[in-house]
Amino acid sequence: QALRERGCRSEEQFREVLREIEAEVQRRKQLIHQSVERRAIISKCYKPKHPEVYTLQDSFLAPEFLEIERFCSSPGADLQGLLSYLESFSDKRIYRLPVFTEEFCQALVDELENFEQSDMPKGRPNTMNNYGVLLNELGMDEPFLTPLRERLRPITALLYPELGGACLDSHKAFVVKYSLHEDLDLSSHYDNAEVTLNVSLGKEFTEGNLYFGDFNQDPTPVPRYIEVEHVGGRGLLHRGGQIHGALPIASGERWNLIVWMRSSAIRNQLCPMCHRKPELVEAEGFGDGFTEPLQEELPQSLNLCALG
Repeated sequence: QALRERGCRSEEQFREVLREIEAEVQRRKQLIHQSVERRAIISKCYKPKHPEVYTLQDSFLAPEFLEIERFCSSPGADLQGLLSYLESFSDKRIYRLPVFTEEFCQALVDELENFEQSDMPKGRPNTMNNYGVLLNELGMDEPFLTPLRERLRPITALLYPELGGACLDSHKAFVVKYSLHEDLDLSSHYDNAEVTLNVSLGKEFTEGNLYFGDFNQDPTPVPRYIEVEHVGGRGLLHRGGQIHGALPIASGERWNLIVWMRSSAIRNQLCPMCHRKPELVEAEGFGDGFTEPLQEELPQSLNLCALG
């Protein structure tokens, strides 16, 4: 029925689509193996230009971020208090906050450009972004990204409790690049994440605002879209299921750090992409953030009604 609704009529059309689906399934099965191979080569052969950026340090973080972190970790922290530190956009639960210093953003982009110009093998972030870097292949998961996710958790616990904000326990992180002769924009989509952090690292660019529509489980006949400007060093936090995209840049070049943060307690119950009980297969590393739970109970702070 789904294929008929998308224009398939003849047996040959059905067979052709099924062949394409099978090829895509096989391609995706190879992704993890190929990524492991690339990471081994990069670890052995690549010489970083700025090795210091691979390990998260307080000096990389904006002073305002450290202040927000202290507040959220204090005994009296609550949502209303947190919101006084953040920029909020409409009622879509999209928030902007300072994350990194300008100096760190410049050093990280310089490091990524050095990697891009090397002859190392490179995996791309996803099927929509042709230019960018998978940060786990650079070896940044344990020393940089996991600590960053853990430091964000007191913030996401207050902003997104029903999405497992208090127990985000894995991630997929990558950097995407937009420029005039490469990727200009990004079509509407939603993320394979409970909560997404999107940080503008630079460089100089004009236009290219992000736009946000409905939450994927609550579509409306006429979606309401809002535009949000990207500001260097600042990050946008939003629900992974929020439909969004990026408008074309008009000049310059923009690099964005994207962190898809995931809660196994949530997604073990319901896959955020197909909205079904997941059937798990073994994977390297974080995989897609599912685990084999020892018990079916969820933390009491989670409200699965929001996922129904």
